[in-house]
Amino acid sequence: MDEKEEDDDEEAWLQLRPVEPLPSQCCGSGCSPCVFDLYDRDLARWEAARASKDRSLLRGKESLNFPSKLSPETFLAFRISAMDKLTQDTYCVRFALPGSGQLGLRPGQHLILRGTVDGLEIQRAYTPISPVNAEGYFEVLIKCYQTGLMSRYVESLRAGDTAFWRGPFGNFFYKPNQYGELLMLASGTGLAPMVPLLHSITDNAEDETFVTLVGCFKTFEGIYLKTFLQEQARFWNVRTFFVLSQENSPEQLPWSYREKTRFGRLGQDLIDELVGSCRRKPFALVCGSAEFTEDMAKGLLRAGLAEDSYFLF
Repeated sequence: MDEKEEDDDEEAWLQLRPVEPLPSQCCGSGCSPCVFDLYDRDLARWEAARASKDRSLLRGKESLNFPSKLSPETFLAFRISAMDKLTQDTYCVRFALPGSGQLGLRPGQHLILRGTVDGLEIQRAYTPISPVNAEGYFEVLIKCYQTGLMSRYVESLRAGDTAFWRGPFGNFFYKPNQYGELLMLASGTGLAPMVPLLHSITDNAEDETFVTLVGCFKTFEGIYLKTFLQEQARFWNVRTFFVLSQENSPEQLPWSYREKTRFGRLGQDLIDELVGSCRRKPFALVCGSAEFTEDMAKGLLRAGLAEDSYFLF
């Protein structure tokens, strides 16, 4: 092989070299494997293939098939069957599964979505809100932000498009009647992991777990999944409360919401009241922004819960 051919071959191998992820591509959820774990694996495979000059050792990173079985290591393609705009900045996106296939998640587990904007790959974690036994589809709640790269990607999607997911991830595994009462504290789209858990409890006649769900939103109009939450509150073991940070007038609310809505923020006094009103010893689940999660963890400890009596999504 002459010098030019060697240079061309070297360039070809460099083009096949895995690209190291940016820090922003890690979703920060403690996934295993993380996007950096996958990079290290692919880099080792590339180095071995290069050393032996055998490109067949390089395997594709994704499948263009439309499977019902997920993989935590490989991004798989799922077709969008519907996109519903719930609020000004939030969508419920439905993805199709073949036939009557099921996604195979446990309640509260999440997936990683991959998108590309201006040549930059981004990844974010989302929790499906569909029941874990849903057949032929799964749904995801996605909030879009004006300056968010993933938001730009999501807003470019349409029904019929394809998006890539990997998973499942998540270390909370619920068992029926495992806890006397679940105290769910959710802010905004932090409601997502609570939804399949509620489905799981109320769909199981033998699960007698009490549930107190507290949803924190800016306004009444911004409350997600109102119909679903109202239906859930009709079950004998489910209570729902709402905290609205940018409203202060109960007279503006429908009658069915006035007694179960507070205004302002979910502070220590209300946390103490909620923990004290639980009908059984509560186990708390918390999901929201990093600031919300940190504040709730501190508040629950001050309210008398032990560190092993709550889980932070």
